Amino acid sequence: MAEKSLEDYVHCPFHLAMNLLEGRWKFGILYVLRREGTMRFKELERAVPGISTRMLTKELKHLESHGIVRRVAYATVPPKVEYSLTEIGESTAPVIDEISRWGERYLAETTAIPG
Repeated sequence: MAEKSLEDYVHCPFHLAMNLLEGRWKFGILYVLRREGTMRFKELERAVPGISTRMLTKELKHLESHGIVRRVAYATVPPKVEYSLTEIGESTAPVIDEISRWGERYLAETTAIPG
């Protein structure tokens, strides 16, 4: 099945956002980059619990291709690559913050329930 273009989502911005940010890892990557700022690949890999090198590479390429994450490669030996949020990536902050607050409330409510 072919990937939909941006034009396919003109009448449904919700589905566009869900398509761009779907999956298990994207919100974790955005959360870490928002909290920590610019990071090198291995730092980011260590900061996102459970993600594999292959999956981090794939997700970063997807986020970069849509202008959400910025990748800067330096011509050094060994190679140095840094990742950070673009302005569009930074605009996800309210969503990331609200998901974090929801997680805090959920944790508080479920740990307070006896049994």
